[in-house]
Amino acid sequence: MLPVIQKARTAIVLALSVFTSVLFSFTSKPGGEGFEIYLNNKLVIQRFNSQVNTVQSLQLDPSYANAQLSIKYFHCGKVGKDRSITIKDGQNKTLKEWHFTDVSTTSSPMSCSVKDILTLKKTSNVMKLYYTSSELPAGRQLASIVIGSTNSAALTAK
Repeated sequence: MLPVIQKARTAIVLALSVFTSVLFSFTSKPGGEGFEIYLNNKLVIQRFNSQVNTVQSLQLDPSYANAQLSIKYFHCGKVGKDRSITIKDGQNKTLKEWHFTDVSTTSSPMSCSVKDILTLKKTSNVMKLYYTSSELPAGRQLASIVIGSTNSAALTAK
């Protein structure tokens, strides 16, 4: 009878450990890295933790020339220092760079005019949006910006 009880205990412990590992694999870790991109205060791209490595495309057209593009980047729940946003062409040549003052709250976005981005269109309809800071000196590509004339700004990939 004793071996049956030991086998039952082992099965219960094993089942609980599997259940616990499955449960925690679906919860995100607090304070992770992430960013949000807004077009006129409307959230269009949001990435956190391992998703930050997936680059999405954001389609912009001339009808959004008066719009604002805003970015919030989070480093473990904190805002970065020496922050900048850069637009690069297909050959990774810097077309424009915006520098932002240090702030203490994560709700302070980095903003630029869509018109400024549209004027950078030269030979390619696709540009790259990068973020850099003292916490991320090598930078991270946040999105590909596709310039088109579809009369809408749309997220083209998920």
